[in-house]
Amino acid sequence: MRHTPDYIVTDPEEVKRLIRSSPWATIVSNTAKGLVASHYPVVIEEDHEGISIVSHVGRPDDRALELGQHEVMVIIQGPHGYVSPGWYDGVPAVPTWNHVTAHLYGTPEILSDEENWRVLGDLVHHFEDAMPHPNLLEHNEEYGRSIMAGTVGFRLVVDRFEARAKLSQNKSDEVIENVIAELDHGENYSQPHLAAEMRRNHEK
Repeated sequence: MRHTPDYIVTDPEEVKRLIRSSPWATIVSNTAKGLVASHYPVVIEEDHEGISIVSHVGRPDDRALELGQHEVMVIIQGPHGYVSPGWYDGVPAVPTWNHVTAHLYGTPEILSDEENWRVLGDLVHHFEDAMPHPNLLEHNEEYGRSIMAGTVGFRLVVDRFEARAKLSQNKSDEVIENVIAELDHGENYSQPHLAAEMRRNHEK
């Protein structure tokens, strides 16, 4: 990840916030057969002192990724979007792409079947609890456990991370407000979630 001091994020709490809001992750593993990537949702273990995420992969992704055998990189991609130089009110500029991204590094720990069942249940709760009538694994445990047999649960305690929030920090207040307005409700390239992230960063 490019090291641009204005954009670097070093606060683990900000990385946790990003994972909570953008839990769809890309797992990248440098295997004996070359690079392999898979995509799964992850959740934070909130009681862990550092950053610890749990999830699962479907078999045989565990073997393809060589899960648990060495370090992997997990990419968390938050809000992102195109920024037009036309939004800069005549200030000389070129197109760019604003984004919030984190790379997490660590060696996955393979979970036991019972811990995998708990983690899968927590994962379902994480998303279903917002529904008017949550449909949870424990409501149909026999079927849920039969599906679980096709998965491998893992925990990744993050050894280190690289995170970047490129949100027009190097621009004037007027330009930032223009970009936020266009991303919020412009006719082209609107990205309200990115606008909200920019507004939050700008108001710090």
